[in-house]
Formats: sequence, C-alpha cells, structure tokens
Amino acid sequence: MILEFRLKNFKSFKDEAIFSFTASKDKALKDSNLLATVIKSLPHVVCSAAIYGPNAGGKSNLIGGLKYLRDVVVESASLPVDQAYNIKPFALDPLTKEQPTEFEITFLMKGVRYQYGFAMTPTRIVEEWLLVYKTAKPQSWFHRHYDEDKQEDLFEFGPGLTGQKQLWKKATRENALFLSIATQLNSEQLTPIYLWITQNIVVFGLQSMPVNDYSIRMIENDSSKQEMIQFLASADISINDMSVRNEKGVQAHFEVTPATGKAETRFEDAEIMKPLFHHQSAQGSAVFELHEESLGTQRLFALAWPILSILKEGKCLVFDELDSSLHSTLAKKIVALFHDPKVNKHGAQLLFSTHDTALLHSDLLRRDQVWFVEKDAEQASHLYPLTDFSPRKKESIERGYLIGRYGAVPFFQDSHLTVNT
Repeated sequence: MILEFRLKNFKSFKDEAIFSFTASKDKALKDSNLLATVIKSLPHVVCSAAIYGPNAGGKSNLIGGLKYLRDVVVESASLPVDQAYNIKPFALDPLTKEQPTEFEITFLMKGVRYQYGFAMTPTRIVEEWLLVYKTAKPQSWFHRHYDEDKQEDLFEFGPGLTGQKQLWKKATRENALFLSIATQLNSEQLTPIYLWITQNIVVFGLQSMPVNDYSIRMIENDSSKQEMIQFLASADISINDMSVRNEKGVQAHFEVTPATGKAETRFEDAEIMKPLFHHQSAQGSAVFELHEESLGTQRLFALAWPILSILKEGKCLVFDELDSSLHSTLAKKIVALFHDPKVNKHGAQLLFSTHDTALLHSDLLRRDQVWFVEKDAEQASHLYPLTDFSPRKKESIERGYLIGRYGAVPFFQDSHLTVNT
C-alpha cells in the first residue's frame, strides 16, 4: 500500500507537495474506510482519497507526477545514453526552470516500509536514494548523487544491500536509475521494489482509460464473466448475461514513449472480439452490441475487469477526473467498492481527482480522505488536506467547499468582455 507521495518542481508544482494516505485518529467509518498497517506509529491508512480543485488548478499534474515516477522507473534502463527526458519543471520562475525535478514514494510491502526517490533534469539523474524500515530506524540501502566538480555520480551503499553493487554502479548510465539497472541485472533485493512500483500503481484518466479488450477477454471465462455481471448489476445495469462474437477487422495500437512524449499508432489485421449484452424483462429479451448500450454502460464495462483485478490484487488505482468518465452515482459506487471489506480483501487503494461535490458526504468519505489543490498569485499549485481546517463532525463539507471555506474553488473576476455581433 502507498503511504505517501512527494514531488517538487514538476509542471505547476513549484514547491514541495506531499500527499499522504495516513489516517487520523478519527473513528468515523473505521471499519470500512481504513486499512491496517504493521507500523505502530502509523497504524492505519485510508482506502481512498479525493482531490478537489478548480480547472487548471493542478489536480492532473499531481496525478501525472505519480505516473511520471512510475514511468521513469519502467523506461530508464532501456533508454539510449543520449536520450533526454520530456520533463517539465515549473516554467514561470527562471530559477526553477534550471533546477531538478524531485519525486519520492513511500510504500508498504510485506510489512516493510520503503522510501524511494530521485531528482532529475532532462539529461540526467542527479540524485537517487532508497531507505528501508525493517525497524523503526531506517537503513540507507543506497544513495547516489551527481558531483558537478568531479563530473561523476558518487554512490554510498549501506550494509543492508547485498549483491554485485559495483557492477550495477558501473552499468548505471547518467540518464538511468540505479534501481532499474540493478533490477535488469538480477538484484534479488531490488527487483521486488522495482516490480511493486511498476506494477502496483495503475493510472486511469481521459488520456489513459482502459480499453474494452481486458473486460471482453474475461467474458469467455465463466467465473470472471459472473463477477463482471455482478459488478454491472451493483450499478443498477440490468444485464443478465454476456457473450462474445468474433469478427475480422483492423486493430489500432496507440503507444506513447514516456521519456519523449512521442506518440505512434500502428494498424494491423486482427480477429476482433465483439461483446454482446443480454437483457431480460417481463415482456421479452434482447441482445445488444456495445455501441448500442448507453455511454455510462460502455464506460463501466471498460472499467469492470481492470477495477476487479485491482481489488483482487491489492493495487492502487489512480483515477484522474473520475466524474468526467462516470455519472455521480456510478462514481460513488466505485469508491464504495474500495470501502467494502468483503470486496477489498487485499488492501487496494483509490486516489482520484474530481469536481463532483456529491461525493463529499460523511457516509462515504472521512475528513482525512479529502484534499485540495489550488494556485497562488504566481500560478504555482499548492496541495493541502481538509484536516488543516479542523471541520466539525457535523459540518457539511460539501456546503463548506462550495461557499469557498476551504479554498480551491473557481474565482471569477468582474468581466468586461464584449461580444461583437
């Protein structure tokens, strides 16, 4: 499970921003909305968290930062030595434009807390570190920093990290992460950390929604199909069966290289699986193709198996603009799945940005599950939790947010716009 994420000098975030899943001592919804840890000083984290703020306030940039961290870990070992990163520091200050961008993630894996991070420029990694908490006192497994005077990376290794450290160090290029290279060279200790970061953070958004293929393939498995039918039924979608019809067609493959931001689309002949949805009523039955279903049903079907898999495997789903993809009622049901101990048996988490204030209800979200992002006069984004305001237990969070009590709402100045007719 993720405990904390930190970033600095990334897009609209000029200064350090820290997001945390740490639960407060509040007892509200403790049996549904909290996950237990094995850390005495941090006994619980929340299952989900919502980020609110105006358009262009920085919500997507925060989520994009978490995705960028993951993508750099995935890609860095395979980049050519002269390949630059498509990193974007805060651009409205001449000093930050030349300074590194920093990322750090703290997570819990098999009862051990890991704190991993790095700082980077477009051309190189300037710092990288890993702290491991097998006890209350952290062990530094490695720390790497670029010495400008010596024009080289300097490494410090702790006794906790074993293996061919000098080989991994020598193989680490200036634009590659030591973690990624050591994993590529079969480090038994670092490989689980690499895999956790690259496989346990799943990002959905307007530019990265799951395709229907995942859910379609599961229709051919009776057990998975029944789970998806139940998932759709929980959203009051009256589908009593699903099947697949195979047809010949052309399939498009869209790929984006994170380091460069370059996009490429490939087309190839393929056998396409078309899902069919069986409906039954007192008057009769009918079978519909996916495009004949409502837009809400289409979106929920695409999400069905990915979300069920995330819940089964205890991963973290990061969903940018949840309300742009789903009706408010459906969004609430998805959030509630992560709060249901009978469904979320493996500690899955949900982090989402939204404008939907209907989710700001005390029967769905605790006060420590709500965060805000807004920009200051310099157009720099700032992240802060609702708990900073110490709202009363019976206070309407939705009303307080809408009247501007917590900030992070759109502000319109008097307009002198004229329209020519």
